[in-house]
Amino acid sequence: MARVRLSCCIIAFNEADRLERCIEAVRDIADEIVVVDSGSTDGTVNLAQSLGAQVFQRAWDGYGPQKRFAEDCARFDWILNLDADEVVTPALANEIKTLLSIAQPPLPAYRIRMPTVFPGATRPRLWAESHNYVRLYDRRKVRFRESLVHDTVDTKHEPVGQLEHIALHYSNRSIEHVRQKLDRYTQLQAKELRKSPLAIYLRLPFEYPLVFFRYYILRRNFTGGMFGLQSSHIAAEMRVRRLLRILKAQGEAART
Repeated sequence: MARVRLSCCIIAFNEADRLERCIEAVRDIADEIVVVDSGSTDGTVNLAQSLGAQVFQRAWDGYGPQKRFAEDCARFDWILNLDADEVVTPALANEIKTLLSIAQPPLPAYRIRMPTVFPGATRPRLWAESHNYVRLYDRRKVRFRESLVHDTVDTKHEPVGQLEHIALHYSNRSIEHVRQKLDRYTQLQAKELRKSPLAIYLRLPFEYPLVFFRYYILRRNFTGGMFGLQSSHIAAEMRVRRLLRILKAQGEAART
């Protein structure tokens, strides 16, 4: 019985310091590796090509469009969609290999849990926050959303499975990287989100304390020492900035 062929799709921008680990972790389970680069200047493209990846160039215009383009570049219908800072563990690789060893997996999409690993660490901290997104799927049944900011697969009414093992998310290089990444993200959100000015003004006084509480307590960043404290502060600060940017964008749109 023929096994399912797998394309691993990765979006990248200046990821020369992290891409190799991501690719090496899937080399034995992916029949092809597709990297979509958005103008890297640090050697990401040459590195990806030296590791056997097919590299495509596309100017960045948001998460959904970039990931859908990567899906279109793939030769095979089953996709393992990763970011360059995400690393499949050996246990997860074996689980995916077993799942795809049959003619057709029983479900069209599977979630993968990805706990966050803080800078300098090799494994998740105690009670680390994690995301649980669909990352392994049949593109004939489900696709990434068109949204600029919502980095998720639209599963529609299709059933979704849960893989047992994890991938590791090395999300941030440093505190400055946290700030830069969230700043870019809030700029994209300001283009897409729409809120009433009254709702924004009512929300502004409470945004910082509520978001800080969510990250530091509910998402358990307090187990991450100073980095956890600082990253929670930046997340709350940037959420306030997001509201202000939405106000500004809507004001400018109203005047044109």
